[in-house]
Amino acid sequence: MPKKYEPLRTIKHTLGDIAEHSGKIVITTHHKPDGDAMGSSLALYNYFKAAGIETLVITPTDYADFLWWLPANDSVMVYEGNEEEANAIIAKASLIYCLDFNALSRINTMGEHVSKSNAHIVLIDHHRDPEDFADEQWTEVTASSTCELVYQYIVEHLDESHITADAAQCIYTGIITDTGSFRYDSTSSNTIRTAAALIDHGAKPSVIYDKIFDQNRLERLKLLGYFLNNKIELLADGKVALATLNREELSRYEVKTGDTEGFVNYGLSIAGVKMSALIIDRTVLVKMSFRSKGEFPCNEFAAEFFKGGGHRNAAGGSSTSSLEETVETFRESLESYKDYLA
Repeated sequence: MPKKYEPLRTIKHTLGDIAEHSGKIVITTHHKPDGDAMGSSLALYNYFKAAGIETLVITPTDYADFLWWLPANDSVMVYEGNEEEANAIIAKASLIYCLDFNALSRINTMGEHVSKSNAHIVLIDHHRDPEDFADEQWTEVTASSTCELVYQYIVEHLDESHITADAAQCIYTGIITDTGSFRYDSTSSNTIRTAAALIDHGAKPSVIYDKIFDQNRLERLKLLGYFLNNKIELLADGKVALATLNREELSRYEVKTGDTEGFVNYGLSIAGVKMSALIIDRTVLVKMSFRSKGEFPCNEFAAEFFKGGGHRNAAGGSSTSSLEETVETFRESLESYKDYLA
């Protein structure tokens, strides 16, 4: 039986308490942040700005340019390349929000400085097995996204009246990207109610969809055509879709951060497939994305074999082995999970 995770809510502060930290508040999220990570981070930034509270978003790394349109994106500091300045800010911070991750290793070397900081740490996240590094937290594994939790956090602990259209746009972005536009099992009635409330606050779904899904570079579309025509193979009697991309292919199609976002879902769209994997040679590490339908536990599979984790139907991992060795390990590992593929 899968382990059951109960929501953990230890939030005690109010908006007045937060205001006392104005100018010394850092908001951060995991490396290579996705829509939920940037959506939740910039949602809080825009919310606090409307409430007259000064904060700063620091991301461990860069992120996909299709997220640069998010309101206040130009205020974000990227840690890589600005380490000295960022470390000084973290050292002086009195409050740090950690969003959409549950282990300090997920923010790379920045995590060491957050750990040494004397700041009060607030964790808001929806991944399982959070490490014990936060002073207050709201963790809920069954939530669709961290953005959904951020909305609940604002409504239940702060003051909903400061939710602007900019903050609503950010929260809605994180929800649709982490739910596959409301397709995944994590989409609940509360998710839909939250989306409706965000529209009332000024979120524009048509604008968000255009910014997220309809701003492709030509090189990305050429890569996608090549990927679909040449790179997907079926394993386990058609129950598993596997695709790989090597360094030469990434170079040939001038791949940028975010260009392969969503590629793993194409394998899952094939009739009969229960689990899809995308394995990419990123030079320093071989990175993996896993998606599944039904009961196949991607998070457990990723944790057991590839030092990863995530959610039951969406997870990731990495390997220091070669691409070829990693693919072979993946093929062999499926045997341990064959009961989920029956």
